[in-house]
Amino acid sequence: MGNGVKVTHILWNMLGLLFPLLVAAISIPSLIESIGLERFGFIALAWAAIGYASILDLGIGRAVTQKVASYIGANQHQCISPLVSTALTLTSIFSVISLFAVIVFLAAGLQEYIPREDVTNEELTWSIALLALAIPLQALSATYKGVNEAYLNFKGISVLRMLLGAANFGLPFIVSMYSQNLSFLIASLVVSRLVAFFVYRAFANKQMDEANLQRVFVFELSLVRELFTFSGWVTLSSVIGPFLVQVDRFFISILLSASAVTLYVIPYEVSVQSLVVVGAISSVAFPTISRLLTADRLQANAVFKRWLIIVIIGMAFVCGLLFWLMPYLLRLWVGQFVDDSSILVGQIMCVGVYLNAIGAMLYAWLHANGKTKITALAHCIELPIFVGLLYFSISQWGIVGAAIAWVIRVLLDTSLLSLATLSLAKQHNANSEDALDVS
Repeated sequence: MGNGVKVTHILWNMLGLLFPLLVAAISIPSLIESIGLERFGFIALAWAAIGYASILDLGIGRAVTQKVASYIGANQHQCISPLVSTALTLTSIFSVISLFAVIVFLAAGLQEYIPREDVTNEELTWSIALLALAIPLQALSATYKGVNEAYLNFKGISVLRMLLGAANFGLPFIVSMYSQNLSFLIASLVVSRLVAFFVYRAFANKQMDEANLQRVFVFELSLVRELFTFSGWVTLSSVIGPFLVQVDRFFISILLSASAVTLYVIPYEVSVQSLVVVGAISSVAFPTISRLLTADRLQANAVFKRWLIIVIIGMAFVCGLLFWLMPYLLRLWVGQFVDDSSILVGQIMCVGVYLNAIGAMLYAWLHANGKTKITALAHCIELPIFVGLLYFSISQWGIVGAAIAWVIRVLLDTSLLSLATLSLAKQHNANSEDALDVS
């Protein structure tokens, strides 16, 4: 195994991210035509809710990646099994609590206040109940995924991601050929998460078996503290971060309509999918740099700088090209379901995507250095600003206003992470000079 970020790992990650996009490109136009704009809007909200359910591991999955990778780099393999067992227990506890919260939400009848036209209250209630079942599955899967990433099992993760992504778009399309009932469409998403959970678990156990690690079932308070030393701030980021990513479509559904969510989500998804390359690089860079930092900080710095430059240059070209092609892509793909405002949303998003690409690399670098507090505080600063901007912008300019607010939020995020990265670099340079003086 090389010491740097392996291109093969990045390629596997890209394959896992790109294949679902192909399935989406084929299935989404037919799915919208079959179930209508409103039901597709609710499906888009369900995708967002399932993605947000991953916060319920409270950052433990990412902490597992960082801690296990560090243990491997420091040759402390005996610490891995107890850590994983403790992490799974914690995640299970928080998942059950969250599941109970959804039950209370439904029992109180709060779902009746969600704006809609054609979807019945019964459909919506059953759909939310089914989504609640995905909560523990998604959270526990995040922990097992963390183990796989620490062992650099990107091939296994990518194969599963391809299948899960295909199911994410393909299963609702297949179901829609027989029924337009929203609860049946949502059930297909839950089934795919159940299968993914068992496969992630099998992959993680296989990695530990191949490392000759004995699987244990323990819950150690000392390891809880160790996990939360890293994940405590990640927990805050894990709650606020996905909220920042998904809240725009929920604001649109409340202030405008579920149909407007569709007009916004389609150009949004087209633009942000260009981040698959950056996502592939950053998810490989995080565990790789975490390992290197325990042995050779200079090499870790070099690896990060090299890939950051590649992202800055490469994404400038990609986002510029996508900005120019956006009108043609949307009209060719789903022309009957979008209008000029959707095209403008997509072009505005291209600016934010470029900034987000740089921010994703800085985020991975700071977390590999254990600086989770910085990213959490950045999210805390962004939250009230973004929520206020969203309400004002959507009220004034509709979905275009939501896109403008999103870009401003991403600009603020990347600026804060850039300042933090520069500060960290100065700190390490000063420490290196002090060490030389002492010697």
